Amino acid sequence: MSRFVVDIGPLRKYRHFRRLWAGQVVSGMGSQLTLVAVSFQAYGLTHSTLVVGLIGMAQLVPLLAGALWGGTLADAIDRRKVLVLTQVAMAAAVGGLVVNASLPHPAVWPLFICTAAGAGFQGVDWPARRAALPMIVDAQDVTAAIALQTTIQQLALVAGPALAGVLIAVIGLSAVYGIDVATYAVVLVAALLLPALVPSGGGTPMGLRSMAEGFRHLRNEKLLSATYWIDLNAMIFGMPRAVFPALGVGLFGGGAGVVGLLYAAPGAGALVGSLFTGWCSRIRRQGRAIAACVAVWGVTVALFGVIPVLWIGLTLLALAGAADVVSAVFRQAVQQRTVPEHLQGRLSGTFFAVVAGGPRLGDAETGLAASLGGPQFAVWSGGLACVIGVVVLLWRTPELWRDHGGGGTLSAEAETEAITQVTSELGEGEPL
Repeated sequence: MSRFVVDIGPLRKYRHFRRLWAGQVVSGMGSQLTLVAVSFQAYGLTHSTLVVGLIGMAQLVPLLAGALWGGTLADAIDRRKVLVLTQVAMAAAVGGLVVNASLPHPAVWPLFICTAAGAGFQGVDWPARRAALPMIVDAQDVTAAIALQTTIQQLALVAGPALAGVLIAVIGLSAVYGIDVATYAVVLVAALLLPALVPSGGGTPMGLRSMAEGFRHLRNEKLLSATYWIDLNAMIFGMPRAVFPALGVGLFGGGAGVVGLLYAAPGAGALVGSLFTGWCSRIRRQGRAIAACVAVWGVTVALFGVIPVLWIGLTLLALAGAADVVSAVFRQAVQQRTVPEHLQGRLSGTFFAVVAGGPRLGDAETGLAASLGGPQFAVWSGGLACVIGVVVLLWRTPELWRDHGGGGTLSAEAETEAITQVTSELGEGEPL
């Protein structure tokens, strides 16, 4: 049984990893509270699913800019300094939401501005955080450390949204945002206690040349780029969260509690799936496994859009979340095999742009589709489009289907040279 469950060894062996992991526990919960609160507040103020989707879309440009610039920054200077500064900046962005929610008549525009600023800072934070992991954990324990980080994120995805629904009703939006601000203090302390994390060789000078080097590597690695495209396909067409407030309040006749359950359900499935991912390292045809998982995601989301029964819908969303986390593990394995150490920051930044940018594009797509055909139409049509996208991608990029480099062929030396992180898109790469 131990071969199938998550390994907690890195928590016992590495003090710095233990601190960062504990910070992730706290901040992951806080970020999920804010995610639900912003969507609920936006829908309450406007009664428009399109506005909810556009808030996610507004975060896209600063997130992409932050991630790409942050990737070169993480490969150029001490990654610890980057982590410290980004925690302060992200706390300030959420602080703006606290102020707005405290007003007698909260405005909609701060929801756009503050979340966009937070997304930009999060984009800078992610590459440094991911590139720091192999510097504080030995090569043979990196995979176990990744699994622990993924597992706790899935826990936050379950508990955070469910708790958000209760807290919004009991203590109000301003206090919920305030809790998220406080969580950044925990992460800040953990980052301050880290040693210096200077990139190998003293770092690569920042600039367009550094960024272009990362893009060249991605273009030349067809299998790696295919994992990016299949992820974008799943998140743009198959991410239904922008209509969760409308479905929870309208179709299912509930309130903040039901909305919170809809947000929590994919995370619940992902949590269970992440606890039983030990078998994934023995799969050789990892490209096919990724395609299968994304197809399952699309099918379950499409079924969720046509079955108006709450408990069945929650079950389908949980199955989708489980498929997503297994897909994330296999995509992570492809990353390990194809990304050299000196490109960790830049490729982590590019990957984060995909991981977190895709769901925001999905918010806009779902919101637009809902404004045209209703929330249920937006869900089932998106799920169907996701499945079609998998077929098209396998046809256009046969490297994904032919991949057989997984399983036991990845040596410890290769892991040392090619380690980068991936997380389930459900959490959008939450802060540590």
